[in-house]
Amino acid sequence: MSDTPDSAVRTYIEQHRTAFLDDLAEWLRIPSVSAQPEHDGDVRKSAEWLSAKLAETGFPVTEIWGTPGAPAVFAEWPSDDPDAPVVLVYGHHDVQPAAREDGWDTDPFEPVIRDGRMYGRGAADDKGQVFFHTLGVRAHLAATGRGTPAVHLKLLVEGEEESGSPHFRELAEQRADRLAADVVIVSDTGMWDENTPTVCTGMRGLAECEIELHGPGQDIHSGSFGGAVPNPATALARLVAALHDTEGRVTVPGFYDDVAELTDTERALFAALPFDETAWLRTAGSRATAGEAGYSTLERVWARPTAEVNGIGGGYQGAGSKTVIPASALVKLSFRLVAGQDPDRIQDAVRTWAEKQVPAGIRHRITFAPATRPCLTPLDHPALQAVARAMGKAFGKKILFTREGGSGPAADLQDVLGAPVLFLGISVPSDGWHGPNEKVELDLLLKGVETTAHLWGELSAALR
Repeated sequence: MSDTPDSAVRTYIEQHRTAFLDDLAEWLRIPSVSAQPEHDGDVRKSAEWLSAKLAETGFPVTEIWGTPGAPAVFAEWPSDDPDAPVVLVYGHHDVQPAAREDGWDTDPFEPVIRDGRMYGRGAADDKGQVFFHTLGVRAHLAATGRGTPAVHLKLLVEGEEESGSPHFRELAEQRADRLAADVVIVSDTGMWDENTPTVCTGMRGLAECEIELHGPGQDIHSGSFGGAVPNPATALARLVAALHDTEGRVTVPGFYDDVAELTDTERALFAALPFDETAWLRTAGSRATAGEAGYSTLERVWARPTAEVNGIGGGYQGAGSKTVIPASALVKLSFRLVAGQDPDRIQDAVRTWAEKQVPAGIRHRITFAPATRPCLTPLDHPALQAVARAMGKAFGKKILFTREGGSGPAADLQDVLGAPVLFLGISVPSDGWHGPNEKVELDLLLKGVETTAHLWGELSAALR
């Protein structure tokens, strides 16, 4: 348990609140949109701004790491305790595209504070959640009287997350010696809601493929040839229909062989969350839930693997009719993977299964995109419990646990560095990531600061 005094932390944060928010607003004014080439200079400017601000914060090492795309920022602050654990914080400084005409009430790159919220692109995703570490570490030092952090602290803030992190794994592999850590903290996540502080324990992996089926050399007349030659669109429809059984389970042999099953404790923790399925369906725009039998909705999206059809097509798509047997058909599939599943094994299994679905006379091609591994930290891991204690001190509430149904580059860090990945975020669903009027709740942002002020002492004690 850390002995960082709560009152000293809060006093320091309150004294520096205004300057902290002014600095964040200055950073948000830089339109670091990695997806748009015209903003390449802004992404670099954002990296340079952050590197300088981290040096001003006290990090003795700050570097800009180039990639074939946008630059990342690395910073390091060694502890004067030679036995201190090493902690790497991950985030990103690039943002989604935004324009006033998208529906913003104000200029997305001219942040404003209104009703206890800061509005601006990147306020929550992810500049705000990266930046709270700067004030947090200073509050940690001020409250404990230390000259260096209680852990050997590193930061890696990439510049291409909103563009799919195309060069991130290569960067992690090339710099693995500099990034080596006992634990990774990802600050690109959120909480359940404003009144329910939570810690995410993991996220699913992802494997994606495109299956093309080819029949005749060109579209041919269905009257002259129909019923006598194989139809690639029909074959594709049968393949897709065979992907799940009547219980909603994926039929690919071996798909579930290595799945880490939910424990009774995890299922109870999921059930303890204030989940409103009706409201969730409204958000989804769906009339009903569906999926693997025997699991709740949250269990399905957080802890069970899935197979989804992302796109399908073939043959005539225009108005009216065109009576042909199409020359080809195509489907795009994605497989969300959970702890225990190896993307390479899943890809091999899917390839073998799909090939068996293709009838004679149909040629096929299966193409896989680069995969993302799942990551999961056990509930009893001492580092995870340290995060929960630090957040509990800040929020004054019991901390519950969630998972993330999506996928991200955090799993690459776990894979390359061999370190557990933990998630620390204070964003809430109403923050509007990627949409107009993105915002961050200032009270929660400062709770993030407070959490990190306690976190380094908690991790130092837990990882001895």
